[in-house]
Amino acid sequence: MIDLFTPWTFKGLELKNRVVMPPMCQYSVEKKDGIATDWHFVHYVSRAIGGAGLVIIEMTDVEPDGRISDNDLGLWSDDQIPALARIVDACHRYGAKVAVQIAHAGRKAEDAAVPVAPSAIAFNDQYKTPRALTTDEVKAMPEKFAQAVKRAIKAGFDTIELHGAHGYLIHQFQSPYTNKRTDEYGKDLFKFGSEVVQAARSEMPTDMPLIMRISAIEYVDGGYGLDHSIAFSKVYKDAGVDVFHISAGGEGPIAAAGKPGTHAAYQVPFARTIKEAVGAPVIAVGRLDDPVLANAVIGNEEADLVAVGRGMLRNPYWTLEAATQLHKETNIPRQYQFGFPSRH
Repeated sequence: MIDLFTPWTFKGLELKNRVVMPPMCQYSVEKKDGIATDWHFVHYVSRAIGGAGLVIIEMTDVEPDGRISDNDLGLWSDDQIPALARIVDACHRYGAKVAVQIAHAGRKAEDAAVPVAPSAIAFNDQYKTPRALTTDEVKAMPEKFAQAVKRAIKAGFDTIELHGAHGYLIHQFQSPYTNKRTDEYGKDLFKFGSEVVQAARSEMPTDMPLIMRISAIEYVDGGYGLDHSIAFSKVYKDAGVDVFHISAGGEGPIAAAGKPGTHAAYQVPFARTIKEAVGAPVIAVGRLDDPVLANAVIGNEEADLVAVGRGMLRNPYWTLEAATQLHKETNIPRQYQFGFPSRH
């Protein structure tokens, strides 16, 4: 029987348990230079101390105008490597492996003077209308992802996640709701995402897994459903994705904000379906803060890993608390052992 604290190995990535800290934007860059700060250091390292097997650094962007806000992280410059390397090294000291989510916000780049997107369609009336990328600009974009991945490798990350969810640029290209192009990137909605995957893969060691976060369904009239996400996941797997991180939404009302529903484990059926249909490991996410529930998702083999977001925002030591509640063995830092019940 496997459980939340069973180690997991895929290619060259070895995790001590199945608990993932998912990427959650902190909007805490101080000088608008994309460089991680002491806030980021404490934020991520405390979750490593708290027992997470894999820590995924928040959305980190491939160019300045690819950020949601000017207070987001970036990897478009070598100047941004040392601060991230410091975080990675510290997390490693406490037994966690570390990923970084590489992304471009596309039409959701709120602080860009003129955001870019597949098509000149604003997210809503509160957002700027983006400029449609030219075909040549689209062709050049995967190299920006590749260079960010190259810098991430230099920083010492154990694995890479591409952000293909939540209405950001890759998602915008793969959705018929946001991609109204008439060129090759409109005729084949999965072409851009595939090229980004291949570009990222070209900079990664062969034994390093590539993760991709996707929205399994879009919560908007005219948006895609599971058949579409299964189709593009198969294409992206063939292009080089190893693991899929299964979320939803991003176009229209966001599920986490209360629409259309946020009951416990509401996205787990999507993870299970894609795991079975695509034949790839998956990370489940979405209201999995209850350790008993998270453990059941693993034990029932509905997902390979479980991401706990809000639970870890509230409690950096969620994983240690989960081990105590589930009566599982885990390494509790010597300095904190008096805070946890003895199991002897």
